[in-house]
Amino acid sequence: MADENDAAAGSAAAGGASTGRGSDLAREALAAARKQNAAKRKDRIPLTQRSGGSTRSLRRRRWSGSGPDFRDPQPLSATLQKFVKTAGAGADIGKATLFARWPQIVGAALAEHAHPVSLTDGELVLQCESTAWASQVRLMAPQVVRKINEAVGHGSVRRIKAQGPSGPSWRFGPRHVPGRGPRDTYG
Repeated sequence: MADENDAAAGSAAAGGASTGRGSDLAREALAAARKQNAAKRKDRIPLTQRSGGSTRSLRRRRWSGSGPDFRDPQPLSATLQKFVKTAGAGADIGKATLFARWPQIVGAALAEHAHPVSLTDGELVLQCESTAWASQVRLMAPQVVRKINEAVGHGSVRRIKAQGPSGPSWRFGPRHVPGRGPRDTYG
């Protein structure tokens, strides 16, 4: 019987599972877990070397101090800017700003002869009063894009599509006959 106990103790010391009491098994499991944890900690890079800063900035604050904190009240402008970025409403605000301030942004001469119709995916569509003005706007496009981006925000307009005047639509009602219809040349 004593030989069996010695064999069990020898197998436990060799790293095998022992058949001892529950508290002995728990102590052995705890010691093994501590050894594994110590080996993992030895292989880790210290926090000061990881972040390049002090460990003070990485510690969790347990109480409020007199310094600024993320829980402090924020200015309304900062909160609104964060909301606009996360909600994706920036493009709509830029579009509304461009349409509302069109004469101030591009100048009275151009605004008198061309007005914005749509702004989709960085392409601004302008409706011009004549084909001559549409050609003129196409030639002035790089300067106009630069002015718009300075006023509204960089990258809001990438290209301009200038259209001449459109003729009246001859489609009246839900049914119509295919073909040209009673049209003349417009523009």
